[in-house]
Amino acid sequence: MASRLYALFFPSPPRSLPFNRGLSIGFRTLHILASSVLLGGHTFDVEPRRLVIFLYVTVGSGLGLILLELYRSCDWAYQGMGALVIVKMATTALAGLWWEQRVFLLVFVGILGSVGSHMPARYRHYSLLHGRVLSDHAAPPQPPMPNP
Repeated sequence: MASRLYALFFPSPPRSLPFNRGLSIGFRTLHILASSVLLGGHTFDVEPRRLVIFLYVTVGSGLGLILLELYRSCDWAYQGMGALVIVKMATTALAGLWWEQRVFLLVFVGILGSVGSHMPARYRHYSLLHGRVLSDHAAPPQPPMPNP
């Protein structure tokens, strides 16, 4: 029973979802747009009730991105990219607790998101649990460049 649960949550190789790329692009686009409006609204002190819909879209699209990753494999949560998302979520929650620091905290979340999206695969797929890049997720080797 335990091995079946393990295989369900940590399949090798990770599962593939039809239209995953398109769904991911759609969620990511919504996430970036909504979080940008949310950050701008807080930066320019827009009345919070006017920003609530953008908060919901930001959270919903972020949840969609997380669910897409977890569907592939739950090992995402302890890889560099998953750990970074957890840090982003915690920092965003802190913005609600330390309201006067919310703009700084939300800018920091944006920086983490940008850096995390452009990290090399050796960092994104580095397993904090295993202490190495998981081979199922590593970028395929690049062919050598021809010599002129």
